Amino acid sequence: MTAITSSAPTAPTSAARPRGVIRDFINQQPLGALSFVVILSMTIAGIFSEWVSPYDPLHIDFAAILQPPSWEHWAGTDAYGRDIFSRIIYGARTALVISLTSSFLGSTIGAILGIASAYFGGWIDDWIQRFMDILLAFPIIVLALVVVAALKTAVLFGIDINLIVAVAIPIIPRVCRVVRAAALTIRVMPYVDAARAAGYSDSRIIFRHMAPNVVAPYLIMFTAFMAQAILLEASLSFLGLGVTEPTPAWGLMLSGNAADFYREAPWMILFPGLAISLAVFAFNLFGDSLRDYLDPRFKV
Repeated sequence: MTAITSSAPTAPTSAARPRGVIRDFINQQPLGALSFVVILSMTIAGIFSEWVSPYDPLHIDFAAILQPPSWEHWAGTDAYGRDIFSRIIYGARTALVISLTSSFLGSTIGAILGIASAYFGGWIDDWIQRFMDILLAFPIIVLALVVVAALKTAVLFGIDINLIVAVAIPIIPRVCRVVRAAALTIRVMPYVDAARAAGYSDSRIIFRHMAPNVVAPYLIMFTAFMAQAILLEASLSFLGLGVTEPTPAWGLMLSGNAADFYREAPWMILFPGLAISLAVFAFNLFGDSLRDYLDPRFKV
């Protein structure tokens, strides 16, 4: 008697699901996958900068001042003889830490305010949205400058907390508006009405039933504003209001001596500028690809 084997399909394992999502994303968004490789490379370089960089970014070598790019110094040296390529690698860590922290802080606060504004409505919605209007009335760089000037210097683990706050605040109203628009459609869903009828608290309905359904726009805005945060941090450092010497930072590398020697040593501004442009382009492209992949309106 032959054994009867079941032909019922087995459920995919938990390890297979992420692989399927990744494969699907690569197939649908090849440019997004390429930008993610650039972001991952920059992240690895920043985390392991002590092992990746060929020189100490703070080491001053007066015998190697303003050397052009060569096999010894791939991106040349600056006015103090410091290796520019090593400073760019260490600057990736500075840019990622500040942009990741500020983007997460601003996007999370904005998302919470957006959900609360849509859920409660009434005067709470009016007050939150009018405050967002005030923040949106200022250009991003002007609002960041006001915050930096208003706050006192506070350094924690070598990171300027005021700089993170200054970059995060302009993100809040922009994320709040997008998340509020998504939450308004969720508020009228039957399962939200059922949760209210069951006597669930407002906080439980917001965090258990509404917040999970706005994850897609939240992730898209969080990724997109990573690029904005990198650019804003570089701008503040360039103006002398962000990261200070001798900490390696891309915006800081474009100011000071780089502006004085841009004719004799154009590599001092060329390579840090390329690093900023590549990082901003990669995050913008990844954010757009993530939006196209997660938003069903962009499905073909």
